[in-house]
Amino acid sequence: MKIQKISTLISLIFLLISCRETPLDSCVNLFIGTGGHGHTYPGATVPHGMVQLSPDTRTNGWDACAGYHYDDSTLIGFSHTHLSGTGIGDLGDVLFLPYSGKPERVNPNGEDREPRPGSAFSHGNEAATPGYYRVHLDTYGIEAELTATTRAGFHRYTYPETGSAGLFIDLARTIHDRQVLQAEITVLNEREISGMKQVAGWAPNRYVYFHAQFSEPFTCTPEDETKAYLTFNQTDKRKPVLAKVGISFVDAAGAKNNLLTEIPDWDFNRVKEQARKQWNRELAKIQVKTKNGNDKIIFYTGLYHTALEPVIASDADGRYRRMDHSIANDANYVNYSVFSLWDTFRALHPLNTILSPEENQAMIRSLIRKSDEGGLLPMWELMSNYTGCMIGYHAVSVIGDSYLKGQQDFDIQKAYRAAKKSSGYDTLDISPAVDRDILHQQLMPVGKHYKNTLGYIPAEVEKQSVARGLEYAYNDWMIARLAQALGQQEDYLKYMERSRYYKNYYDASTGFMRGRMSDRSWRTPFDPRHSDHNNDDYCEGNAWQWTWFVPHDVEGLAALMGGRERLIAKLDSLFSVSSEISGENASADISGLIGQYAHGNEPSHQTIHLYNLVGQSYKTQELTDKVLQTLYLNHPNGLSGNEDCGEMSAWYVLNSMGFYSYCPGVPYYSIGRPLFDEVAIHLENGNVFHVKTINNSPANKYVQSARLNGEALEVLFFRHSDLMNGGTLEITMGDQPVL
Repeated sequence: MKIQKISTLISLIFLLISCRETPLDSCVNLFIGTGGHGHTYPGATVPHGMVQLSPDTRTNGWDACAGYHYDDSTLIGFSHTHLSGTGIGDLGDVLFLPYSGKPERVNPNGEDREPRPGSAFSHGNEAATPGYYRVHLDTYGIEAELTATTRAGFHRYTYPETGSAGLFIDLARTIHDRQVLQAEITVLNEREISGMKQVAGWAPNRYVYFHAQFSEPFTCTPEDETKAYLTFNQTDKRKPVLAKVGISFVDAAGAKNNLLTEIPDWDFNRVKEQARKQWNRELAKIQVKTKNGNDKIIFYTGLYHTALEPVIASDADGRYRRMDHSIANDANYVNYSVFSLWDTFRALHPLNTILSPEENQAMIRSLIRKSDEGGLLPMWELMSNYTGCMIGYHAVSVIGDSYLKGQQDFDIQKAYRAAKKSSGYDTLDISPAVDRDILHQQLMPVGKHYKNTLGYIPAEVEKQSVARGLEYAYNDWMIARLAQALGQQEDYLKYMERSRYYKNYYDASTGFMRGRMSDRSWRTPFDPRHSDHNNDDYCEGNAWQWTWFVPHDVEGLAALMGGRERLIAKLDSLFSVSSEISGENASADISGLIGQYAHGNEPSHQTIHLYNLVGQSYKTQELTDKVLQTLYLNHPNGLSGNEDCGEMSAWYVLNSMGFYSYCPGVPYYSIGRPLFDEVAIHLENGNVFHVKTINNSPANKYVQSARLNGEALEVLFFRHSDLMNGGTLEITMGDQPVL
């Protein structure tokens, strides 16, 4: 263990030295989040790539969600699909394990139950940069290298000069041992192999196909329809064995075409360099200046994580799998998948409206088309499946935030109809391919009926009633904003009324949002610290965290609490009370605690900026500084909770630049505490927006004044249009608070 810690320290020192110079990929530490409960992976991919070619060290347990955990010292191979930072595991498809001699079994890591073929490794002989991963397999003396294009993975294995060179291919293995409904491996010739599998898991019905080509001829020994052992007939033992693997969610022909289109030759270094250039273009959208090397690494690693998902799910020829699982062909459309909307509507998609508005609108077009195909806007879409995971209907937020910022390259009328359907209790015209249990329990739960008729969801009718009701109120406010923009006055009034239904959950006697029964009595007993994960009135949180989720009507929330001063006093207590969480089944997602504020999970992400809205901005600055300095680290255990498909990092990216989208749908940014001396945001429209921080230092965490293009700001907010027009936000800092 001491050796592992020393090797980690040496790697971090090397990274700090290399990050002083360009290019920016040298400032990314792919191991941030691979420890603790960050659930990230360190493997090779490109921005929004279909393929995520990464090492797997474990299969089961919460900390296996990305397949890799930094605590482990053995691995079981390299698979081609992964999720970044999720709290549920899936994918981990098409596992390759190179071996010499014969495959050895390694003891299970984490909650894995059985030994598997694998190898020992050490972090001292492991390296990762954007688009590239390398590790030495100690058990076999093999140097394994990985890189990727959008739809294909590229392996380079340098075997020892003695002993046979082999490769184990496993289609049965998935992350979290999902059910493989069918699978097959087909040897096409002495240098090509293909296969497919259909899996039921978090995604109830998904398909993945692969087509692999090898630089050396092989002989194949199948174990069954899901496993095969290849032995390479090397003509020169000194030459590496190369493997190119195309992936498709459509069919085997699509996998082959993806491979031939994206990696037509055997030049591993060319593909590696191409991936590096793609990442440097992505990272160069923001330039930061700072004397703190760790802050720079955390920032660019965060920016890297924000560009992983959603992923492209169309083949190179334009074919893709629809939500009803039929195959469509549209060369003018890009299908995206992995929409973790409950997380990403808060910061990731608002960040996209700044850095990648065209791509963000393409993602919205994908959400709208999925609604056409399946009958509903997705909540948490995974590989052409409605998983029904989490709560709310936050596709509405992503659509509305973009539209209200003037980014409108999608069919707003179709989107508006789909948004209204999301708000109602409507199970008609839903594709037969949609799992009916998921439809009735999660996508279109009966609580929506009660929300629209009673004005609240009775606690005995539906779990998570308070959290669902609060998020529905925000979503309905977003629909009201869209209705207003579209001139739909009747709808505007109806949905604005529904947006105020959050008030029905507020208990003035306790000062918290609280579950209430059908007879309007409050659920008892009540403890605001209590959590019973997925079984109580809240979602991955408790009353302390959820009481503040009214981003669209802070003035109304203050009135409920008895006025501005009482809201401030209550908000102060959130950050100062004991961090104790009660309950035998408390949610593990409640993490990154400052008092009862839980930065490690998304419901709290807007809360710090409430102080800006109630005239105590210095507290926003103070708390933002504390989160930036203590809850994001240049370390494998550097995240205070699940990365959640880029959301945790998007919060950091925005706040470290000095501002935050505190309420998507309001085209304004709230100024907090800028971390860097200077930031330059290079926009798609050719403009550049600068943030310059005067008198910046760790001690000077309070804003003294702010000027936008030379004009003093009377309040610490500025418009999205100001940012997109380019210009300079100059913020002067000091060591004393200014109200």
